[in-house]
Amino acid sequence: MTVAWRPVQWNRTKLVYDAALVVGITLYVIVFLRVAPAWLDVKTVGGAEMRMRALGSCAYIMLHFILCIGPLARLDRRFLPLLYNRRHFGVALFFVALAHALYVIGWYQAFSPIDRYTALLIGNLNVTSFIGFPIEYLGIAGLLILFVMAATSHDFWLHFLGPPLWKAIHMLVYVAWGLLVMHVVLGLLQSEHSPVLAGLVIAGAGAVIVLHLAAGIVELRSDRKAATGADQVEPWIVACRIGELADSRGIAVLLPDGERAAVFRHGNRVSAISNACGHQNGPLAEGRIIDGCVTCPWHGFQYDPETGRAPAPFTDRVPTYRVSRSGDTILIDPNALPPGTPTAPVILEAEG
Repeated sequence: MTVAWRPVQWNRTKLVYDAALVVGITLYVIVFLRVAPAWLDVKTVGGAEMRMRALGSCAYIMLHFILCIGPLARLDRRFLPLLYNRRHFGVALFFVALAHALYVIGWYQAFSPIDRYTALLIGNLNVTSFIGFPIEYLGIAGLLILFVMAATSHDFWLHFLGPPLWKAIHMLVYVAWGLLVMHVVLGLLQSEHSPVLAGLVIAGAGAVIVLHLAAGIVELRSDRKAATGADQVEPWIVACRIGELADSRGIAVLLPDGERAAVFRHGNRVSAISNACGHQNGPLAEGRIIDGCVTCPWHGFQYDPETGRAPAPFTDRVPTYRVSRSGDTILIDPNALPPGTPTAPVILEAEG
């Protein structure tokens, strides 16, 4: 995949990911409709109200999963495959949330003497009360943010809007999360009294907060260690020990200017390129080498580790860095070379 080619390139991984997503959503809704009536005290099994609750809870859980993927991948590499195709997860979330909203309108405003959409907005005007605040407003605001994110998920919008603006728009997912948490919390306070539901809401919000804090602490410690390392060599800096580099894997190195480089080992060769993917600034160091190319964990964009160039016919390029060796240590020149500049790798002696 490359920024010069717009069509989505489907492969087995993408198909498995999306199939698992569809199956998971379907199974959740089916199980909810079968099991939930027993402890929600709702007798209309399979009715509009139950479908509304099934879709709403499904969207809420999906949102928490999406927000947990990033920190989980930074804490444990085994979660990196979940980053791949995450935008499809977000688009699916929007449609599940939209279906929930449509069922809400059909259930609560179906017999309103005025237009159902007008009734949705004026049915509760108690904006001065915390517990009685119109949860409809919170839900609508959250849904609008999810719509904007889903509508701009294609690469066309990334290049049309530019990476900074596009990223700022998609960081609004945390605003949507806050709005929808309050939407659910106030909804529970107004109409539900189940301690199970309250516990699940608290656990979900707590998981997102704790994981983000844990990932932030780990990254901060790594940055401080790299910035204050006593074994730095000027003008080159210590990147890592050779033993820290697993074959076909990389590590991120914090540079003095605040940027990060990705140092990769491929067999007995060690090279370094920018850690920021040219497509969407994905963390290349969290990816791996596939078919001789560093492969971004987010969307599969690839670069030659020694030249920073995408394989033909693609034309993408990222900056490269010079590397050298001192004993069992890999050193890196912190001055980035122009994107696509070939560099000589460090050649390691063959093992055994």
